[in-house]
Amino acid sequence: MHQEFTVPPHPGSSGAAVSGRMSALRRRDTNPELEIRRLLHAAGLRYRVAYPVPGRPRRTIDIAFTRRKVAVFVDGCFWHGCPEHGTRPSSNAEWWSAKLAANHARDGDTTALLEGQGWLVLRVWEHERSTRAVERIAGALAPEGNYSAG
Repeated sequence: MHQEFTVPPHPGSSGAAVSGRMSALRRRDTNPELEIRRLLHAAGLRYRVAYPVPGRPRRTIDIAFTRRKVAVFVDGCFWHGCPEHGTRPSSNAEWWSAKLAANHARDGDTTALLEGQGWLVLRVWEHERSTRAVERIAGALAPEGNYSAG
């Protein structure tokens, strides 16, 4: 059985402008994700997009190399708590703290689950240079198995 990562009901928007901005954010096919996919494809690497996480029906792997069992997640700095660029909203601070903590815990659970099934999990921050991210991914896929995720 797996842990649920629930967040209390949202207390309501702090304003129409903020609500509009948050609603417009993409969940997938973000610019960093599209750029990485474009470079991977140009390098001759083939992958699956939004591949279901085995055992977690509502979660997906951003970029999955299913034959090699390499899962790539392109994490947004805000939503996933980047130590360099992550911010905490001051409005509804308590709710946002719980929400971002649940995201972080869910990321850890997903990583542990996939690693337990023999997957290599690579996490790329949205601010990372796409060329550098593709180098790391290609290195993990190399036949000699240089699986450095650092």
